[in-house]
This record gives sequence, structure tokens and C-alpha cells, in this order.
Amino acid sequence: MRRIVIFSAGSRGDIQPCVALGRALRAAGDEVRLVASARYAPMAAAAGLELAPLTVDPTEILESDAGQELLAGGRNPVTFLRGFRWILRPLAERLLAECLDACKGADLVLGPTLAFLPEHIGQHLGIPWALIHFQPSQPTTAFPHPFVPQARLLGPWANRTSFHAVEQIAWQLSRPFINPWRDQVLGLHRIPMQGARHDRAPVLACFSPVVVPRPKDWPPYVTMTGYWFLDEPDWEPPGEVAEFLAAGPAPVYVGFGSMVPKDARLTGQIVRTALRLAGVRGVVQGDPASSDERVLAVRDVPHSWLFPRTAAVVHHGGAGTTAAGLRAGVPSVVCPFFGDQPFWGERVAALGAGPRPLPFRTLTVARLAARIRHAVQDGEMAERAKSAARRIQDEDGVARAREIIDNLLC
Repeated sequence: MRRIVIFSAGSRGDIQPCVALGRALRAAGDEVRLVASARYAPMAAAAGLELAPLTVDPTEILESDAGQELLAGGRNPVTFLRGFRWILRPLAERLLAECLDACKGADLVLGPTLAFLPEHIGQHLGIPWALIHFQPSQPTTAFPHPFVPQARLLGPWANRTSFHAVEQIAWQLSRPFINPWRDQVLGLHRIPMQGARHDRAPVLACFSPVVVPRPKDWPPYVTMTGYWFLDEPDWEPPGEVAEFLAAGPAPVYVGFGSMVPKDARLTGQIVRTALRLAGVRGVVQGDPASSDERVLAVRDVPHSWLFPRTAAVVHHGGAGTTAAGLRAGVPSVVCPFFGDQPFWGERVAALGAGPRPLPFRTLTVARLAARIRHAVQDGEMAERAKSAARRIQDEDGVARAREIIDNLLC
């Protein structure tokens, strides 16, 4: 039996794809260990995965003062990556120890590009490793790094350079705690100040070519598998959810995932007023006790179940939520906070599956209401959303990822 370790040290949108892949590998006879926050233990257990819990909770980080500064950083790569450094540096020694311990006995290590943990641990253990890209991270001349959209104004060379620049910034911020760990714990040489080349590092890009057409200059070791969806076909909605959906026209969903606005009460008022101004019913992420005749507040409803039953979805533009909205075949209104979220909002708009993104920092009642009306009233947008959904539904990203993993372990 093969033992595969999957790092997924992010929020729910990062966890669910990895759980979907892990469940498929488990069904094929592999032993799979998921490295993630302890809050995701029920999800891992339901998929038959072993959880190696991390003692850092991303939601708690985002609720902290440092986390709020990170959310306010928008699309500035230096601000974004420096924020991660200030948050992670005091926790680095503990986190690295937990990650290394979780890989004992592993035959393969998979994980995101953050600090290139799969590479370090794979080299230490002498086992295969591969990177998971939740957003485009491989240099290309076709478009700039999601964090540096302005680079496109300078042409193809700047597009490619933007990827190297972001990787270099990330390395300089993580180098002070990664190099001592490599040297003193892993017994590996220190990586030079300018960083290491990662040419030919196996990459599983778990997003769809329908959404991001594959650049012609991406090398063959980068595989665009398609999305890794975690379906829950046996999930049954609580009575109040089923009753609300049956009581009127399809509602608009509004939720910002693990993003924690500084003034959540004000945000809630803006959302509810915008829904009323747009003339639609709503399902919102929040306290069920705050529900009324026009708006149902819910804690946790699977997107795969809920989104196809809506008229449109309003969300933060996380990779996982964007994928769920596109597969559901309904228009998406993306209100990005930071990181790669503006990129996904732009891709949704480019597909014609939603209006142009509305950055969260510019959110007002009038602007949100206008975006919602556009999404629910534009027939051509609805058809384009359905067309994209049909093509995404034809893909099997998990099966393609399994093929690549099998080749790595041959």
C-alpha cells in the first residue's frame, strides 16, 4: 500500500480539492494523510483520510489584527507576502516540525508552492514529490502572475518576469526560517540567496483550461488536470433551507468564505439592503437567527448542493468557490479581497459568466445591487455561465491527477 501525504495548510477552499483527491486515492487502495488545520478533521474523516493536524487555524489568523492587515493588502504582492511572513515567522519552527513529522513513512509528498515544503521534505526523505497549483504559478508570456496584473501593460517579457519576481519575493521572506531548517534539521545544503530553480518540478494545476486556457509555453511537466471537486450527493438540507427554497423564486447566495470583514455587522447590512434593492431573495452566510422572510442565513451548506439552486452567487473569488460557482452554471458576482481573488474575478468576467469584479474595499449598497441585478437579469450572461458549466462538468480533474500520481510512483 502506498502512503501519500498531501499538504493543505489553507482555508476550506484549499482543503476541499485536496480531500477530493485524497478520497479518490483512498478508494484506489492508497493510504492518504492530510496535513491541515484540526478544524477540518470531520471532513477528512468522512473521506476516509488520516489527518495530521496543524496547530495553526487560518480562520483565526484572518480574524487577528495581522490578518486584517493582510486582507487590506489587496493585490500588492509585497504587502501580501510580507503579511504572510509576519504571521508565519513566529510559528515557523513549530509548523515545520509538524509538517516533517506528518511525512514519516511517506512514499509521495504533494503540496502547494508555499515555501516549497514538498521539495525540501522530498529531498530529505529521498522520495518523489510534486507541487499543487491552485492558481497559475508557472511562468508564462501569455499573462502576468495573478498578483501583478499591471505587468501585462509591458508585454510578454514582463508577464514572464512577474512570476519570477513573486517567487523571489516569497523566497526572500521565507529564507530566514527555511534555510536554517534545511541545514540543522533536514541535513540539506542551504539554498542560495537568489533562490533555487524549480525547472522540471512536477506540477498538478488543479483548475480548468476552460477558465484559464493553457499557455503554449508551459512545459509538459505542468499538468492542468481540471478542478478537484468534493461532492456530497447524500447531503440532506435542513427543513428551513428546503422550505425557503421552495417558497419563492431562486435566491441569490452571498458569502465571503473564510474572509472576515473588519466590520461584519456593517457588511451584513450592506448585503441585505443590496438584495432588497435588487428585488431578489437571498441566502447569506451568517447566523440563522438573523433570517427573515426575504433572507435566509445559513452556517454551512455545501456549495455543490446550493449553488445550482440559486439565480446567482456573490462571493470573494477564492479558487474553490469560483470553481463551484462556474460548475453550477449560474452567474457569479466576485467581490475580491486580496491575493489571487481579483484574478479569478477577472476570469469569470472574461468568460461572460459574471459582471466585472467589485473589489470588497469599494463595496456599497448601490454597487452591489447593480451587480446583482445585472447577474440575474442578463439572459446572455446566464447562457454563457451554463455553457462554461457544461464544459467544466465534462472534465474529471481527480482522475487526471491520479494518473499523474501513478506515473510518479512507478
